[in-house]
Amino acid sequence: MDRVLIDALEVETCIGIYAWERRIRQRVLLDLEMAVDVSRAAATDRIEDTLDYNAVAGQVRAHLGRAGYRLVESLAESVAALILKRFGVSWVRVTVRKPGAVTGAIGAGVTIERGRADAVRH
Repeated sequence: MDRVLIDALEVETCIGIYAWERRIRQRVLLDLEMAVDVSRAAATDRIEDTLDYNAVAGQVRAHLGRAGYRLVESLAESVAALILKRFGVSWVRVTVRKPGAVTGAIGAGVTIERGRADAVRH
């Protein structure tokens, strides 16, 4: 299966378990990997025949702009569900990084994979 990638999509959202975090917006970085057959788009050279990564990024930004999460796990699950539902991909890998979440580290986060059981994942 082919993959469409978005690396380090920067989004501001409400994320965190502490009261002070619930009052501010924080930056998260998302890596998105989506399984989709791109052979038709390769043959036609038309954006309408593939997964439009700008449309995916826009939907994810809009979604996270309206929502709030305590955990990066919940945020990742929500993004995966959105992409599977709205864009009809068979599989998605979502990595969410929260910069500065751990002292002495660039950030912390989680990676999840969701989709059909028969979708290729490696």
